[in-house]
Amino acid sequence: MACRISELVLDCADAERMAAFWSEVLGYVELEREDDGSIAIGPPDAGFGGPQPVLVLSPSSDPRAGKLPLHIDVSATDRDQDAELERLLALGARPADVGQTGEESWHVLADPEGNVFCLLRSRIRPV
Repeated sequence: MACRISELVLDCADAERMAAFWSEVLGYVELEREDDGSIAIGPPDAGFGGPQPVLVLSPSSDPRAGKLPLHIDVSATDRDQDAELERLLALGARPADVGQTGEESWHVLADPEGNVFCLLRSRIRPV
């Protein structure tokens, strides 16, 4: 048996704002709040331990923003890439430049705190 990713933890300045943004992006709901201000969000019917990892937004006085060594890639489940790009931009994402050529099949975006993520072209089945 191998390990599987159960949680992704993102340090952030405003856990509330980031939880709201990523919940809308991923269709997640709030699962838990910790005394330290961390907010765990995840799939509405599965929660922790389900087929998708939980995202924990952890308040930090020194969050790193920009192009991190690890970033999140997202793929639309119910619309094409252009329609999903419009939706993400309306939620508060913004285009980011990390040196791409413009020929890529994906869009590089930044969340409300500047963390880079990519919107891939391929549509995938919802879990």
